[in-house]
Amino acid sequence: MPHTPSVLFVCVHNAGRSQMAAGFLTHLSGDSVEVRSAGSAPADTVNASAVGVMAEVGIDISNQTPKILTPDAVETSDVVITMGCGDACPVFPGVSYRDWALPDPAGNGIDAVRPIRDRIEELVRDLVEELVPARSRSVR
Repeated sequence: MPHTPSVLFVCVHNAGRSQMAAGFLTHLSGDSVEVRSAGSAPADTVNASAVGVMAEVGIDISNQTPKILTPDAVETSDVVITMGCGDACPVFPGVSYRDWALPDPAGNGIDAVRPIRDRIEELVRDLVEELVPARSRSVR
């Protein structure tokens, strides 16, 4: 059986950017990618504007909860994508690290969060193209 790639999205609060990215990757890759998200200082709840803009594109992230970033989550991931957590992310050999420079949606309304969502979708679509062979992709 082929290896299922594992992706960990990390931002400070695990309430906006990383939750939207995880929602898109889960939606676009089905079960062909293991998707996780975490934060170096997780918030109590997912950002309401992030939930709202994702609902606009048919992806429900309202049941997600911010999670603490652990060394184990990083070490057991094939790809770690940071979104503003800086050096709070531990580094392990064999893990591919990428940084997506995205504005933090915290404190912004839906109109300000839509362009962030749209950029995240573009980046996640590119990631799916890279990680998932075309024949196994079921949702486009």
